[in-house]
Amino acid sequence: MSLPDYKSPGKQSTSPFQLHSPIVQLNIGGLVYSTTLTTLRKCPNSKLADMFNGPPKLRTDAEGRFFIDRDGTHFKDILEYLRSQRLPTEHVQEVYQEAVFYDIKPLMKQLEDMPQLFGEMVARQQFLARVPNYRENLEVIIRIARAEAIATRHSSIIVCILKTEEDVGRYNDAVNSLDTDKESVVSFGPWKAPPSVGDLLDCIKMDIEAKGYKIALQPHSVEKGFRFKSYDFFYRLTFTWW
Repeated sequence: MSLPDYKSPGKQSTSPFQLHSPIVQLNIGGLVYSTTLTTLRKCPNSKLADMFNGPPKLRTDAEGRFFIDRDGTHFKDILEYLRSQRLPTEHVQEVYQEAVFYDIKPLMKQLEDMPQLFGEMVARQQFLARVPNYRENLEVIIRIARAEAIATRHSSIIVCILKTEEDVGRYNDAVNSLDTDKESVVSFGPWKAPPSVGDLLDCIKMDIEAKGYKIALQPHSVEKGFRFKSYDFFYRLTFTWW
């Protein structure tokens, strides 16, 4: 919760005077906070401490409060940590981004050890780093889906998941069996890590939905008679636009 501005009526504080006062008024993206210089300088090597060391480095708003042009929603958690070493229990990833911005390394380290970030940074992101071109492929999927969205409710993209080098060797036969333009098939893999094909599909869905898209994912099967050799590499990713 942002704290009220306790400036006396009829008086307007100015930044030089604020730096000589134990109480500091802050305007973080429109949210007002009151704290002390001691709190702001609690981590002396941080960007936040540097903002309030020496001559003023920040602009002030019309009321003379120091202004930082950043969303101030989670600054309360930064102050809470500096005041009492208390860690957030909610919005951990968002608070971590603020800790990175203000370069508060002790807070960054403690947040990285919390389950919410440990699982994401140490487990999931380390796995995805071993999947070639993962991020680039997500952008390709979105670009194709948007191109096919004209005057339609759904866009469908075929993704191909190749976990092993053996799967890669079978790719040409598999993609030639599809009843779609193979140039529009987006392929992932191979990778050398324990997570399964299902785990990668979960990551793809999670990361595309995090960008605001509504999608559904299901296996893509083709039936071409008894001579057709079945492959389970293909999945249909369907975007719903409205």
